Order: sequence, then C-alpha cells, then structure tokens
Amino acid sequence: MRLTQEQLEQFDREGYLFFPGQFTAEETRALTDAVPGIYRRREAYNVREKGKDAVRTNFAAHMYSEPFAKLARHPRMVQPVMDLFGEPVYMHQFKINGKAAFDGDVWQWHQDYGTWLNDDMMPTERAMNVAIFLDDVNEYNGPLMFIPGSHKKGVIDAKHDVTTTSYPLWTVDSELIAKLVERAGGKNGGIVSPKGPAGSMILFHSCLVHASSSNLSPWNRVSVYLSLCAVSNHIRRFKRPEYIAHRDFTPIECLPDDCLLRDYPVDLPWKDGVPASALQTTSVPFEEMKRAA
Repeated sequence: MRLTQEQLEQFDREGYLFFPGQFTAEETRALTDAVPGIYRRREAYNVREKGKDAVRTNFAAHMYSEPFAKLARHPRMVQPVMDLFGEPVYMHQFKINGKAAFDGDVWQWHQDYGTWLNDDMMPTERAMNVAIFLDDVNEYNGPLMFIPGSHKKGVIDAKHDVTTTSYPLWTVDSELIAKLVERAGGKNGGIVSPKGPAGSMILFHSCLVHASSSNLSPWNRVSVYLSLCAVSNHIRRFKRPEYIAHRDFTPIECLPDDCLLRDYPVDLPWKDGVPASALQTTSVPFEEMKRAA
C-alpha cells in the first residue's frame, strides 16, 4: 500500500489518515480470535484497568502470537510509514488496547512522542502509530479523539500523570487543550473522532494530541497499535521494560499482503515466556552503555 500525493498532503496538514474497512472481515477475525487467550494470561505485559480485571492494554503480542507477528510485518501497516519517513522502520512498541465494554477507562489528552521522549530518549518525532480496529467503533464505545493539526505545535510540555488510570502517561494541560481545539476550529472540527467498522485503519503523527473517553457502552472497542520508528531515530535509553519499549532496531521486513490468511513463517522469540532481560531497565543512556561495552 502506497500513499498518494493527496494523502501525503492531508497527513501533513491534519496529522492523521483514516482508512475505513482497510482489512477484510476474515483478516480481522484472524486477529480478534487470538485476543481472549492473550488477555487471559497473568503476565506483566497485560496491564489491567485500575481496580478491575479488564485488560487496559497488552504489550508485545507480536513476540509470542503468530497472528500479531504477521500483522507487525503487514505491508498495509508498515509501508505507509516508510513512505512518510523515507527510510526503514523498526517496532518501537506494539499494543492491543482493550477499552472493554462498561470497564474501559479514559486515555487522557496526550502526545505519544511526549512519552517516547521523556521515558525513552527518542531523539525526534520520526515515529508514529498505525492502528487497526478489531471491533466496530462508534460514538458510544470510547473512540479516539484527535485535534487536527495539533502536531504542528511540536513537542508540548506535559506532566507525568501516575494516578488517574492504571497506566502512567505524560498528559497535556486542559487549558492548552482548549486553545488547541479552538485554533483547530472549535465546535466546527476542532475535535474529530474517526469511527468505522472493524478492520478500519488509522495512521497518526506522534505529536498529534489525542485522547479517548471511558467506554460505558455494552460494546468492546479493541484496537491494535503499531508504533513504528525510523531506524535512525531509535531510542537512547532503556528506562522501561523491553516488552513496552523495544530495543531491537532491526528494520522490519514486510510479508506478502495476504499474510493474515496464509501460512507464512514468523519468528516468535517469546513464545515460551518473556526473558528476564526484557524486564530489566536502566537509566544509563544507550551511547554510554555502548562505550562501556
């Protein structure tokens, strides 16, 4: 999948692209069927909602689940990001966000690059998310909300919120959010919320300010996020466990377009368990570690 000039211009202007129904029902089902078994695991990589059993986010499924290992190499997910960066990319982060019916909590207003900069020492914002809906997304089940054009603001000062939900996040001040929304059009397009059928795909800039409300509906809103980073822009600090922020900067090699429906071999290095090394962290910058070695 290659982006057109019109799509490149739209992405530059608005900070995101939405592709309704990008994956077929059969392709999406190959992924959806694997989620319950992953969520049942009592592992550190399954972060549950505050005070609840529902999974808020699962990390690194592409390291131990065959369907998601294929998705991590899917050309419809990876190629558009390489087009935008003009270079190979590696997997910085891989998430399956739960947003469970009745139990899915909020994701506060934030920029993804704010976390990647503050926690991982990622040099620049040459990284972004590409997401696929595993459920139909409507106005009731906690859809993503974007402030169009907010990526043009660059990196925004943020505070580290470690109390609102079960997952710490570098969040943006409400006063600034109000100003960004007004600048983007206020009630006339200052906030947009892409909605569509399971299998839809979103590509969005790492500085695009976004959030989602809680899910009080009876419908799940499970989505998969590939956070892809330009290889030259790899992280410089391993402050977070490897299942959250990956340390293998090898360029992704895409599989054929039909990979979700056919038997292509994929490496599953964590299929027998997460190695102890993936749980270790350090505040020493990567360059200092290399010099010490």
